[in-house]
Amino acid sequence: MKIYNTLSKRKEEFVPLEEGRVKMYVCGPTVYNLIHIGNARPMIVFDTVRRYMEHKGYEVNFVSNFTDVDDKIIKKAIEEGVEASVISERYIKECMKDMQGMNIKPATTHPKATEEICGMLDMIGTLIEKGHAYAAADGTVYFRTRSFKGYGKLSHKNLDDLQGGNRSLLVTGEDQKEDALDFVLWKPKKDGEPYWESPWCNGRPGWHIECSVMSKKYLGDEIDIHAGGEDLIFPHHENEIAQSEAANGKPFAKYWMHNAFLNIDNKKMSKSAGNFFTVRDISEKYDLQVLRFFMLSAHYRSPLNFSAELMEAAQNGYDRIVTCVDNLNYLLEKVTAGSMREEEKKLMEEARGFIAKFDEAMDDDFNTADAIAAIFELVKFVNTNADVQRSQEFLLGLKEEIVTLSDICGLIVEKKKEMLEEDIEALIQERQNARKVRDFKRADEIRNELLNKGIILEDTREGVKWKRA
Repeated sequence: MKIYNTLSKRKEEFVPLEEGRVKMYVCGPTVYNLIHIGNARPMIVFDTVRRYMEHKGYEVNFVSNFTDVDDKIIKKAIEEGVEASVISERYIKECMKDMQGMNIKPATTHPKATEEICGMLDMIGTLIEKGHAYAAADGTVYFRTRSFKGYGKLSHKNLDDLQGGNRSLLVTGEDQKEDALDFVLWKPKKDGEPYWESPWCNGRPGWHIECSVMSKKYLGDEIDIHAGGEDLIFPHHENEIAQSEAANGKPFAKYWMHNAFLNIDNKKMSKSAGNFFTVRDISEKYDLQVLRFFMLSAHYRSPLNFSAELMEAAQNGYDRIVTCVDNLNYLLEKVTAGSMREEEKKLMEEARGFIAKFDEAMDDDFNTADAIAAIFELVKFVNTNADVQRSQEFLLGLKEEIVTLSDICGLIVEKKKEMLEEDIEALIQERQNARKVRDFKRADEIRNELLNKGIILEDTREGVKWKRA
C-alpha cells in the first residue's frame, strides 16, 4: 500500500509504527453552523481510508475532533443571546446527523476542545520550560517559531520568505511578539467570552494547540497518519508539527494526507457568491449516498468540481450498483438452493479479477475513482452472467463481492425493506401478550428484533408507541 505523503511530496510504502495497528488523526469541523459540502469531502475521503485499512486487517484508532470554542461560535452565541456551549452542542448533534446520512463511521474518539483544556495548559507549560514559547505582558502566550528548526518542512515554505507575517499568523497584540512569525498558544479573554484560568491569564487556547494535545492524549506522541483538507497544511498543520515535536521531542506524524479543494461550478464556494451549499441542502434533493459516491468519483488529491450535472451523473452511477444488487436479490428468491457448478467456479474466478483491480487501485494512494471503475466492471459482469439458471451459491457469491467492495467505499447498495405497519403492530401485540404471561425474554427479543429493523418502541401510559429510526 502506497500513500502520498505531503511531508516528502512523494508516494511512500505504508509501514505502520506498530504492526497491525494504525493511529490516525483527522481534523474535524468548527461547530458554529451546519457543515457544508467542503467539510464533507475530508470526512468521506478519510472515512474511506479508514474502512480500507480495516478491510486489510488493521486495527484503526481513528480520532477526529470538534473545535467547540472559536470566534465564530462566540459571535453566533452573542447574536442569539446564549452560551457558546449551546451553539457548539447544537451543531455537533447536527453534524453527527449529516455524518450518519453520509454513512461516515463514528470516530473511535470525538474529543472536544473545551474538554481538553488541562492538556493544553500542560503542553504550553512544557513549551515555555523548553524555551519554545513565552508569555507577553498581557498574558498572551506565543510559540517562538524560529526556535523550531524544522518549521516549514510540511508546507515547504522558507522562514525568511514568511518574514513580515502571513495574515493567517497575525493576531491582536502583534507588537508584543518577539518575531512577526510567532503564533498564539493562549490568549486573554474578552468581555462576554468563555474563558479558563491559566498561569498566564484567564483566557482560551489558540486554535493550533488543540489538535496537538488531543492527538497526544488519544493516540500518543507519534502517530501514523494525520489528515485534513489542503487548506490546513499552512499554517495549522505546520504549527501542529512545531508544537508537538518541540514539546514531545519526537516526530509527530509519519504520513500527512491532504485532500484537494472542492469547487462549485468551477468557482470557489462562498456565501457572497451565492454558491454555498450545506450537506443538509444537498440532502433535500439527493440521498446523501449520492453525495458520497460523487466525492469518491475523483482521486482525493485532485480538485473536484461540484455541479448539478455531475450530481446527476453520480446518481446514475450509484443507481447502477443498487439496481444490480436488487436484481441479484430478485434472482435469489427464484432459484433453489444449490452448489456452484464447474462453469460457475470459473466465472467466479473471473469475477475475483475485478476485486484484484479494486485492491490495486486502493493500494495506490486510495484511488477511489479507479476502485469504483472496478466495481462497475463487476456490475457489468454480473448483469451478463447472472440469471435464474444459476446456482444460489454462485449468485450469493457475486452479491457478497459487490456489497463488500461497496461497503469499503461506504456505499450502502442494499436497501433495507421497510416493515409494513400491520407487521409491526402484530409484533407489538405479541410482545404485549408475552409480557402479560411474564415471558420477558420473548418480549425483549421482539423489542430487539424491531430495533434491528429500524423500529423504536416507547412504553407510555397510553400504551406502546413506535416510530421509525
